[in-house]
Amino acid sequence: MGGSAVADDWEVTTNEKQTLVLLGRTGNGKSATGNSILGSKEFKSKCSSNGVTSTCKLKSTRLDKGLIIDVIDTPGLFDFTGEPDVIGKEIVKCMELAMDGIHAVLLVLSVRTRFSREELAAIQSFQEFFGQKIRDYMIAVFTGGDEFEDSDETLDEYLGKECPEPLNETIKLCDDRIVVFDNKTKDPKKKEDQLNKLLLLVTLVLDKNNGVPYTNELFKQLKALKGNSLIGDGVNQLNEPIAMSYEEHFKKLTEAVTLMLKEINTHTYLEQWATVRADRIAEKQKAEAAQSKFEDVERAFRACSKGLWEMAMT
Repeated sequence: MGGSAVADDWEVTTNEKQTLVLLGRTGNGKSATGNSILGSKEFKSKCSSNGVTSTCKLKSTRLDKGLIIDVIDTPGLFDFTGEPDVIGKEIVKCMELAMDGIHAVLLVLSVRTRFSREELAAIQSFQEFFGQKIRDYMIAVFTGGDEFEDSDETLDEYLGKECPEPLNETIKLCDDRIVVFDNKTKDPKKKEDQLNKLLLLVTLVLDKNNGVPYTNELFKQLKALKGNSLIGDGVNQLNEPIAMSYEEHFKKLTEAVTLMLKEINTHTYLEQWATVRADRIAEKQKAEAAQSKFEDVERAFRACSKGLWEMAMT
């Protein structure tokens, strides 16, 4: 992808909690997956072509073992149909909510919808914006697990039969870290099992990254500004002049992020257009070759039929 639009800059952050960010196309079930992780209906979730989540939101839960899980639900980030300035603001807000770093990015996909090149392009834009390192934190979560209950099919079988190339590429980006979620199940055991499988993958992600959550220079800037905006008496009230500075910086940061997004989306869109065009040309050539072969066979058949007829008449 030609490198990162934001320089990677790491620092160790020790937490008693893990921050998970939900990313995916509108309608794939991000909010429902967030609710399954939290164990309660904290995010609005319903069938809607327009999407229910309009802004980034964070909700938390404490597991039995004491671990706190922060889940950040997002609207359709890196969606080509969205306005770059709106998306830019939401990306900065997401980073603000995850100021101590992101422990895992959950790419929420659906077994009910066909994975497209546009969806892959959105994921590639996300990776290009945050840098190659973000790949080490990505986990693919397939929603619609109840489909497998009805068909007795497994996720491996689903992915194994005529899996589209864009989806194969996405799974490779996640280093084959995949899990299936049934967000409709009422079975406590099934709920527990799928959550444990996800948390195991998060643990593998953290092991791969030496326990260090994803952060970069933008995270550090936001954290420093937020820390400087607090009055020294320990009460979380904003000092007015500094708060104004924070808001101004937040606005400038959002403008910079929006500009990056426009550049990345233009680049990714052109790549995607070239790929789709190449695919269409290949399909056209294949169809033309098949038609030509059919015509050759038809001509040979007619010639053979004519020869047989002439022989029969002599």
